[in-house]
Amino acid sequence: MMARSTTVTIYLRYVLDPGKLREFEHYGKLWIALVEKYGGKHHGYFMPSEGANNIALALFTFDSLATYESYRQRSFEDPDCQAAFRYAEETRCILSYERSFFRPVFS
Repeated sequence: MMARSTTVTIYLRYVLDPGKLREFEHYGKLWIALVEKYGGKHHGYFMPSEGANNIALALFTFDSLATYESYRQRSFEDPDCQAAFRYAEETRCILSYERSFFRPVFS
């Protein structure tokens, strides 16, 4: 189990509608500022290039799992976050996604 005071990096893997990459890129740009608004450090969205045309990734870090959990709770009440959620639903650019949590290891 991850210690609550440990930095946590969230990895999101998206399966996209390949005909709606432009819509997903817009969605990603919305979330970069929103993650940072709540204390996260966004490392960007990574769009398909070579290989699969329907897989995208996102990485962002919070100081702790507790900070991330606070961001998640607050995002459900934030009008800008809710607008971003609605945009993805309305455009149907995201077919599915998975979320994983990682902790860094340094020398």
